[in-house]
Amino acid sequence: MSSFDDRERGYEAKFAHDQELNFRILARRNHLLGVWAGELLGYHGGELAHYADTVISADLTEPGDDDVLQKIAKDFSERHIAKSTIEIRAEMEQLYSVAKREVLTGE
Repeated sequence: MSSFDDRERGYEAKFAHDQELNFRILARRNHLLGVWAGELLGYHGGELAHYADTVISADLTEPGDDDVLQKIAKDFSERHIAKSTIEIRAEMEQLYSVAKREVLTGE
């Protein structure tokens, strides 16, 4: 086995690990975002947990964050909650930092 093959396997393993870690961070961010949005929408208890799950599921629709952003913006609009997409995106960014810290530290 050459050192090139070992190095290539190492890069592949690191890439897979980084992809899994990013997936976990985004899922956690989306959960936190769903809880934030759900509380603004007036959900509590089981309804809140269910809404957070729908936000996580919305992220599987298309690549990127736009699917989550559009879902929450639509839900806010239907309930006449005055939050712009800029405000929602800012909350997404802030919660990404929180989610990253939680996933990396195991909180």
